Amino acid sequence: MQVHNPIDSQGKKLELPEHTLVYAMQAPKALSDPKQAVSDALANPIASDSFQHIAKAKLAANPQAKAVIVISDNTRPVPYKGEGNILVPLLEVLLETGYEKDNLTVLIATGTHRPMTDDEIERIIDPWVFEHKIAIVNHDCKEDDNLTYLGRTERGSEVKINSIYSKADLKILTGLVESHFMAGVSGGRKSVCPGLISEHGTFLFHGADLMGHQNSCDLLLDGNPVHEESLAFAKMAGVDFIINVTLDHAFNITGVFAGDLEVAHQKAFEMVKGYAKIPINEEADIVITHAGFVGINHYQSAKAAFAAIGALKKDGYLISIANFTDKKDVVGSVMYKTVLSILALTSAQELVTLLHSKDWPFMPDQWQVQKWASVFEKIPLDHYYYYAPQIAGEDNSGLPGIDASSLTNSTEYSEVVKKVIQHIEKREQRKDLKILYLSDGPYAIPYVG
Repeated sequence: MQVHNPIDSQGKKLELPEHTLVYAMQAPKALSDPKQAVSDALANPIASDSFQHIAKAKLAANPQAKAVIVISDNTRPVPYKGEGNILVPLLEVLLETGYEKDNLTVLIATGTHRPMTDDEIERIIDPWVFEHKIAIVNHDCKEDDNLTYLGRTERGSEVKINSIYSKADLKILTGLVESHFMAGVSGGRKSVCPGLISEHGTFLFHGADLMGHQNSCDLLLDGNPVHEESLAFAKMAGVDFIINVTLDHAFNITGVFAGDLEVAHQKAFEMVKGYAKIPINEEADIVITHAGFVGINHYQSAKAAFAAIGALKKDGYLISIANFTDKKDVVGSVMYKTVLSILALTSAQELVTLLHSKDWPFMPDQWQVQKWASVFEKIPLDHYYYYAPQIAGEDNSGLPGIDASSLTNSTEYSEVVKKVIQHIEKREQRKDLKILYLSDGPYAIPYVG
């Protein structure tokens, strides 16, 4: 059978065995007029005064008021460009209301990710923004001189926030709401935390205890400590207005949620939760998934593997394909590689024990490896097969699992997956293995039900 493969740059279908079970979420239909929907959301937001009313009030209090619009980096397909984008309408309202161009900043919430390059920024932001010479700035979690200390959360996290944001009179968050393997869903408060915090602020927020908590998972907010800590940061930093969207498989807008930080985000969460959970009849021997748009490198591809856990039989096999678009580092940071190599050389249990040790020095990006460990608590390390053209045939000794490119000279996803399935059938000495394909990759969460 042929199925949609969203990561194939040439648009080729993925060929799978005929008996493969294919599961997909039923996302709502795309909005017929997204531009009007964005305009309506700004004028009639959720649990909030209109965006223009809020902007005018800030300007009345300070004629030189500064406004900051926080946007996501290139790991999220947020519509900041083209027809129906959510960035230009915000800026238009601010300019029409009387804000000076020099007092407007578009701030990229990179979190602990590397800064975006000029080329990357141009690819995601509408030309209108450059034509009007609006300042666009990358957040830098390590640049302490540009961070403002606001105190500590009840859990004890250091709250240092980007100073451009902290000192702004009008604070606006934008983003995408989709399932997230730590915080339940993305969007809302995540634009601030981890988007605009210090590297040190991640030590508790992304520490071993919170990462290992059973509620730090997809599509759960109640009792999720990662969500709660992120929200605590956002409340301390202050948020005047948010505009978040939901998207379909083709990245078309299916919903616009603007207004109050918590109420508007909750509405978006409820919508996503309604379709992103996928009931399956039983766990499969082999699960095939893909890293999706977010899978720009190995670090980000962890999200697809974690999302697949609910579909995997104990000691089953996971095949993950990806198209790494990060041209600077297709694996991840030095710290990520370091902790990942420990996992590859030991086991999930040994790594988690080490991360909880009082003698372990916290390393940024260890949280992503801890999520990888959750996958390998269900399947052995060598039951994971991965393939991305960008790392095929490289020295991957520090990566857990089996590089599928070692099984074939082909660079076609279909041929690679075919060879992996044959390899697994040979290992198991049977051909009646149940195979399941998760067509939404990291964005849908399968569960037996």
